[in-house]
Amino acid sequence: MNLGRHGENLAVDYLRSQGYKILERNFKARYVEIDIIAQDKDVLVFVEVKTRFSEKYGTPEEAITPWKLKTLKKAAEYYKLLHPELSEALRIDVVAIELGPDRSVKRLNLIKNATSY
Repeated sequence: MNLGRHGENLAVDYLRSQGYKILERNFKARYVEIDIIAQDKDVLVFVEVKTRFSEKYGTPEEAITPWKLKTLKKAAEYYKLLHPELSEALRIDVVAIELGPDRSVKRLNLIKNATSY
């Protein structure tokens, strides 16, 4: 299993433990993919997952650039257009994961509302 898929699986398990209902994974819209789409109470949440083995290229959080957030926001709005029956409240969350050499979780950080609507 590749690093990205492993991280997404860990994120799904964590989000479920926090009460999120997973609606969809790996939604593709033009040039961007939304890793996880979920419902958190009455909010439709679009989750970007970043997983790293080391900080050689920076922390997972540092990989979430303003450009990445802007493209995620556009993809989220497109998804909402396709699903008007879902919640009107939208949010982008980030799950940042650092793994040990054995692929165990060293650190998992959920950042709610990485960009506000």
